[in-house]
Amino acid sequence: MAGTAQIELWHAEKVATQVTVLTAPNGIRYAVWGETRVSDSDLERLVGAVPVSLAPALRQRAYYFVPLAIADTGENLVAPAYTVELGDRAICHRNAEFGATEAVFLSTRLVEDRFGLAFEFFINVAHNFVEVASVPESFATLVWSQAEAQVRGETSQDAWETRRRALEPHPGAKTFDERSRNGFFESSFSDALAIYMLSLAVDFDYHDLREREYPLLAAPALAERLRHVAGLFPSNSGYEFQIHYRRKG
Repeated sequence: MAGTAQIELWHAEKVATQVTVLTAPNGIRYAVWGETRVSDSDLERLVGAVPVSLAPALRQRAYYFVPLAIADTGENLVAPAYTVELGDRAICHRNAEFGATEAVFLSTRLVEDRFGLAFEFFINVAHNFVEVASVPESFATLVWSQAEAQVRGETSQDAWETRRRALEPHPGAKTFDERSRNGFFESSFSDALAIYMLSLAVDFDYHDLREREYPLLAAPALAERLRHVAGLFPSNSGYEFQIHYRRKG
């Protein structure tokens, strides 16, 4: 294995000038650089899972799949290969801007499997979409009705915390915290959109998404959200959305 001293870190902008940015059939722009350990077919399948209806909001985005995006520097640096030392300095993704292009550099070597990389990619796509297109009103109505019904759990720490704060009335008032409520809408929609795309690309168990800091959203409530998202953004040709419930006993 190469040592850290043998690996030259590249500026993200230099990487962008050295690689060809591809446009997938669904309109998503992406590129691959370095020893990513991800096959072309797996990457094409991953990128192709993004519904074509999301592409217009992402036309200024480009997703760069690289071995490691380095975290402990003020510069946007990328490693062309993996070492343990560089892995300790890396982060799941870093954002950069090159003129009109908003780039997202995704570390492929920080995750152990296709599931981890897929979810990191899709959660970035989802957040990027929300930044441009905001949250569909119909989805906001759905998740707020679930919150008011005190449906158990949530889909991420951010969604859990913003939902909790949103449901707490202001002192001396009967109104909700609108800022927190909007944050809850954005977090829960980004989560649902990412999980929906993940389900198109990878077979996984819902409990693989569990984190220790909060209870996971009740499965029927998540299914309701995912079906709603699927209705808003139908899957592309060659991809199928399905929910399977595990039988007891």
